[in-house]
Amino acid sequence: VQLQASGGGLVHPGGSLRLSCAASGRNLDYYSVAWFRQAPGKEREGVACLSRRSSPSYADSVKDRFTVSRDRAKNAVTLYMKTLKPEDTAVYYCAASELRAIGCNFNENEYDSWGQGTQVTVSS
Repeated sequence: VQLQASGGGLVHPGGSLRLSCAASGRNLDYYSVAWFRQAPGKEREGVACLSRRSSPSYADSVKDRFTVSRDRAKNAVTLYMKTLKPEDTAVYYCAASELRAIGCNFNENEYDSWGQGTQVTVSS
């Protein structure tokens, strides 16, 4: 499956953005999908993932602010981010895995399809 991430941009603190991870080649329903981010000078970290059964998991740093969901009409997974903070500034990547039938996690080694990344900048 090929993935394309989009929707990034510049937003003020407290604002919101919606990222999209659009898939082509296969139905994304057969994959668990995760969003990772990498800030300058920091390691990539997982922020949200969605299992094949659309059960979400979130990193503590984004819980209650980010929502991950499937958009089956578009064969995509979206990440809605609200109450954004400057520390959310990063390049955001989506990734897909066929490995797990149940659940999802942030082990990068389990994800074999990656999107190209979209920049999110939170600044006043």
